[in-house]
Amino acid sequence: MAREPEGDYEIGYGKPPRHSRFRKGRSGNPKGRPRGSKNLTPLLAEILDETVAVKEGGRRRTITKREAILKQLVNRSAGADLAATRILLGILQALEARTDPGPDGAQPGDRCTAEADLEVMRELRRCLLRSGEGDDE
Repeated sequence: MAREPEGDYEIGYGKPPRHSRFRKGRSGNPKGRPRGSKNLTPLLAEILDETVAVKEGGRRRTITKREAILKQLVNRSAGADLAATRILLGILQALEARTDPGPDGAQPGDRCTAEADLEVMRELRRCLLRSGEGDDE
């Protein structure tokens, strides 16, 4: 059963009457997420970019929370903290995979890491993974 056209507009499947369509400039979900509200990613980035005061070598400096976290992680890793070393190596491996060099081995703007250094990091990671097989973490 075909409906009668409303003026020059035919009403049917996927063609609602003009009076019941969404109005221009009005959301189809008015109670949805408000404009300008943040999800987890920008909220976390904003918090990590806040500054904190730290003492380094007897001097007071202000650095971002992101930088403070990384400094603590590297320092704990250098102090033979196995968990911190695993986390740091995971981060390094993710960065290495993300900036994987092209077929010629170099990308413009990248810092060149000696192949020997990369091999040492890989070997250290293998040793840590072997030693942690029996650990319950």
